[in-house]
Parts: sequence; structure tokens; C-alpha cells
Amino acid sequence: MYRFVLLLALLTPTALLADTLTIPLGSQGADLDARNLPQKGESKGSVLERFGLADEEHRPVGQPPITRWDYREFSVYFEYDHVINSVRHHRPRHLDPAKEQQ
Repeated sequence: MYRFVLLLALLTPTALLADTLTIPLGSQGADLDARNLPQKGESKGSVLERFGLADEEHRPVGQPPITRWDYREFSVYFEYDHVINSVRHHRPRHLDPAKEQQ
């Protein structure tokens, strides 16, 4: 009898017990639209014209050389002289201190 219960417990799909977590993409940094970020293929000069000097410029790493420019709201990754990716920085939501203490 115990083996039957154990077998039944092991065969019960765990998906029936799972919750669904939905995270809206792009909800952080809503004031900075992805279309306003530097686009793939854009030159360093173009990024410099549109956004000005970066807050921090990291040295090239690896081969081909990958460079990162950090701005307040986003970072831009370059391969040689062209954008390969732009990423918005995560901004955590501030929790209500009264709720945190509960």
C-alpha cells in the first residue's frame, strides 16, 4: 500500500502545484524607450553625438576588442567602432519601509 502511495506521489505532475510568475519586460526604465538607445551597427561617433560623453569608458577587452561605455541609464557595447548591444540598467523598485518591517 505504501509503495502505491509513493508511486502515485512521484507520478503526480509537479506543474499542477506550480505558480506562474509574470515579469513585464522593459518595465524598469520606462522613461527610456528602447528605440532611443544606440542601435546595433551605429558608430561610436554617432553615439557620442546623440548622447554625449559617457560617465565611464571601459578599456577594450578580448579579441575582437569589446569596449563598454556606461551612461546613467544604460550601457553601450562596441566591437571595434560599432555598437553590438545597448542595455538599460536595472532599477529596483523601492519598497515601502513599513511593509518591509512586517
